[in-house]
Amino acid sequence: MFVLRIRAVARIRLLMFVALGLLGSCALAAQDASVTEITPHLLVFSTSTGNVVCSVGDDGALLIGTPSAASTAAIAKILAEHSTSPVRYVVIAPEDLAHSHGDAGWGKRGAFVAMQENALHRLGGHLMGTPPPLAPRLAQLGVDRPRVAFSEVLTFDLNGEAIHVVHQKPGFSDADALAHFHTAKLVYMGEVFPGDGYPMIDPAQGGTLEGLLNTIQPWTSDADFKVLPARGAVSNGQALKEFHDMIVAVRDRVQKAIQAGRTEDQVIAAHPSAAFDAKWGNGRVKPDDFVREIYAALKAQ
Repeated sequence: MFVLRIRAVARIRLLMFVALGLLGSCALAAQDASVTEITPHLLVFSTSTGNVVCSVGDDGALLIGTPSAASTAAIAKILAEHSTSPVRYVVIAPEDLAHSHGDAGWGKRGAFVAMQENALHRLGGHLMGTPPPLAPRLAQLGVDRPRVAFSEVLTFDLNGEAIHVVHQKPGFSDADALAHFHTAKLVYMGEVFPGDGYPMIDPAQGGTLEGLLNTIQPWTSDADFKVLPARGAVSNGQALKEFHDMIVAVRDRVQKAIQAGRTEDQVIAAHPSAAFDAKWGNGRVKPDDFVREIYAALKAQ
């Protein structure tokens, strides 16, 4: 009898341990999809791979950004609380391939998932002929790549909102697209405005310094709209102007050094971004890497 009681207590403890583990997993999943309400019909989800802006209402939901695979279930649950419509549109913004979560699992949930054609091409889609197998990393995450590509413009008329997703000149990449929520006066630029530090200008994905600045500049003067960065809190045109001016200042310093005959290593050793590192140097792109980007872009010109 005593042995049986010990075994029973052990089973109870094991079940409690498993239950606590499951609760912990649920809590982590919930933390990977924190939500901010901009308006009753416009939500922003913050996930481990980036922000997602969402129009939601009677017409269903449209999500634009870089959702993580781990956030999808939590986001779907929140959307169900805001709309009885099963319609889901998802536009995946371009990002560096090391951080991509493909369609983040939305295709399996019946969503219409799209991506700019240049970005989808790099994930193995938008090809002539038989598509290649899914990339091992995406297969390991249990996600797919988007199955729909767009070239220049996608427009949506949903939930009393007019939304335009417009392909831009190459900045971070040649797949950059600006999403404009007209009624809510919100703009999302993806990795062009990372929000957590210096920008990435990826020549391997067709990125250019000139294109990055050209995308940002028109939105730097008007304070009467909101700007959603790739990561971080909702911002505004004034913050975007500060970001733009920082890039221009570093560019001008690097340009002068190049004109003086300085090598890449000499330019980096001079730390032309030093005045901005405290604010912008703690993101994915480190100060020296940012200076290398600028140097390479100017030399290419």
